[in-house]
Amino acid sequence: MNESVVSKKSHDSNSTITNTTLPWLTRIKPALWLLPFALFFYLFQLAPMIWVVINSFVYYDQITLDNYLDVFDSAFMMQAFGNSLWLSFWSSIFGISVAAVLVSSLRRVDSKLRDGVIAFTNMSSNFAGVPLSFAFIIILGTNGAVTLLLKQYGLLGDFDLYGKWGLLAIYIYFQIPLAVLLLYPAFDALSDDWQAAASLLGANTRQYWVKVALPVLSPALFGTFIILIANAIGAYASVYALTSGNYNLITIRIASLVSGDLFLEPNLAAAISVVLMGLLAFITLINQWLIAKSYAGKKGSS
Repeated sequence: MNESVVSKKSHDSNSTITNTTLPWLTRIKPALWLLPFALFFYLFQLAPMIWVVINSFVYYDQITLDNYLDVFDSAFMMQAFGNSLWLSFWSSIFGISVAAVLVSSLRRVDSKLRDGVIAFTNMSSNFAGVPLSFAFIIILGTNGAVTLLLKQYGLLGDFDLYGKWGLLAIYIYFQIPLAVLLLYPAFDALSDDWQAAASLLGANTRQYWVKVALPVLSPALFGTFIILIANAIGAYASVYALTSGNYNLITIRIASLVSGDLFLEPNLAAAISVVLMGLLAFITLINQWLIAKSYAGKKGSS
């Protein structure tokens, strides 16, 4: 009798310990699964960023702001920022415009054709860098097939693939697939019943898009636009392969400062990178403000 009572008490105590420790194990188990990702994120995201920020203030083994002063006092660096922003802005504008029309049209076509276009978009979004530059050289280079054909009929004019308009064409090419992939899920939020209801109320197609569709799509459009700008500003391989680093872009300048044989200045490159990160952060904050304003406008109208 006493043995049964003792065994029952020990069993109750073991179950009590299990019940008290099991919730703790349940809570910590997801965190343990996140440890590899946290380590990976630190090694490849946070650690390089911390190194860049710290070394941007180092100038001849002294902590100073001279690297930043050199960046803002250099007309050559300011030109690099201007060229990068010009290419990023206009390629994003053209890319998101073409992608919006394409995605809107895809919703009206047969599912097989739509799946084929999306598959081709996935493939073309990975076609960048040196292969993309080589393809453009073959097609639109000085002696490219399309270039010679258009010049024969006097349709090309003074187009130069290795200048800003040629670079803009390459940027637009790799911006469109990314914009399509980002906007395609957002357009599913549009219901065909909304357009039918708008037409019943007397609205034409333009009024439907201005008053109904674009306000609904505005957060996705703003977010995609910012991603496209960041994608274009960070582009390096395509431009370098096409121009051999002779066109003044901010990524070309950073690369030349960290890998140049004559002018190796990693601290100055770090300062340029910090300025670039600050610029992208400022653009992102504006994007978040516009998105919050659009959401507030929707709640107010509802």
